[in-house]
Amino acid sequence: MDRKTIELVVPSYNEESCVGLFYDAVKKLFDEQLKAYDFRIIYVDDGSSDSTLEKVKKIAADAPEGQVHYISFSRNLGKEAAIYAGLEHSAGDFVAVMDADLQHPPALLIDMLHAIEEEGYDSCGARREDRKGEGAIKRIFSVAYYHIVNRMTVVELTPGSTDFRLMSRRMVDEVLKLTERERFTKGIFAWVGFKTKWIPYHNVERAAGKSKWSIRGLLHYAASGLLSFARAPLRFAIYLGAVGLLAAFIDLILLIAGGCSAGAFPEAIQVVIFLLLLFGGLTVMLLGLVGEYLARILAEAKQRPLYIIRESNYGKSDRKAG
Repeated sequence: MDRKTIELVVPSYNEESCVGLFYDAVKKLFDEQLKAYDFRIIYVDDGSSDSTLEKVKKIAADAPEGQVHYISFSRNLGKEAAIYAGLEHSAGDFVAVMDADLQHPPALLIDMLHAIEEEGYDSCGARREDRKGEGAIKRIFSVAYYHIVNRMTVVELTPGSTDFRLMSRRMVDEVLKLTERERFTKGIFAWVGFKTKWIPYHNVERAAGKSKWSIRGLLHYAASGLLSFARAPLRFAIYLGAVGLLAAFIDLILLIAGGCSAGAFPEAIQVVIFLLLLFGGLTVMLLGLVGEYLARILAEAKQRPLYIIRESNYGKSDRKAG
């Protein structure tokens, strides 16, 4: 019977202090508890400015042939592009997406594999039960984010869900069919469907280094999720515009009636001007919202590659273009 392979896609941005620790932890897990399976790691260097790539090259050179692959981007293109590149280059029977900082405990792969092989799931993801070690602002933001996304988008995200998940080959192939440029991987995983089991775990602090996520980055990520799968903001714009027009019309009638009876027509004109400015501001705001959607349509129409490889240890025969 052929041994099955579990492939690990590991986006890495300035993770020089973690990539080696990650490999050691994974190797120990497979040597001791997953002996019946082979593993391969695909490190995706997302244009790091430190020595991440050099560390990964050394790991690949010291590891058994074919066990560690790496892809290095021409510049920092973001985690979403890194995940897609790793999935596109994967060929394993099962594929996992994991962070290099060991905040995604490798030991969870045992339960994830059991869920797919024995319980019939196509995917198994990790869900944080708590956010111990994180600031209050991030915790509040996380709770609010999942509440808003699940009310406004066409996908259902599990609160506390992470990018860490193990997938069957069938599910990975379907995920790769979604080639949009503005990617929101959590939403894509939910959109393709398939049976998914969630395993709760307690938040784990980074093995080394500092988080690369800033408040600005988190806000951008949240906006991408909403705009990628939500039609509600556009519908809200239509409803708000209709209500505004109706309110303005009623207010105009009342102002004219009141002004004519009290002889204060000039004051009413001032109020009308105020209303015009108010709704003019709302119009500009809503046009900006529509403009954001149009910008995303333009990005899709340009069909730019999702990523550009500067360097890789994949051979020419098995290298894929982004």
